[in-house]
Amino acid sequence: MSARFDAIGMVVSDMAASVAFYRRLGFAFPEGAETQGHVEAGLPGGLRFMLDTEEVVRSFHTEWRPPAGEGRTSLALRCDSPADVDALFGEMTAAGSRFELKPFDAVWGQRYAVLLDPDGNGVDLFAPLPAAE
Repeated sequence: MSARFDAIGMVVSDMAASVAFYRRLGFAFPEGAETQGHVEAGLPGGLRFMLDTEEVVRSFHTEWRPPAGEGRTSLALRCDSPADVDALFGEMTAAGSRFELKPFDAVWGQRYAVLLDPDGNGVDLFAPLPAAE
């Protein structure tokens, strides 16, 4: 018997807000996903990104409660260039997205920023910096 990595799942408090946020980042959720309790977007390599409402999770796990505070997980999205980190961060914050860290040049050699999704989960944006000459 073996297991293979197949999907990333997140529990969300507001499906419409979460679908809108992740669509702005390029995730392809099907039409009408905003009104569903469970939705999936395909990822490269055949993986899936799944969102479930709190109500759906409680339908099969009646004792489930959301963790205290914000942030239940985080995702990291690689951008094509440092300028793309800045542009995507600007586009997302102009659309009302909250953030934890504005774009900066990190000591580990990346342009790096952290957005927050509607539930406070971190979404890291990064791109390698050009090699120092």
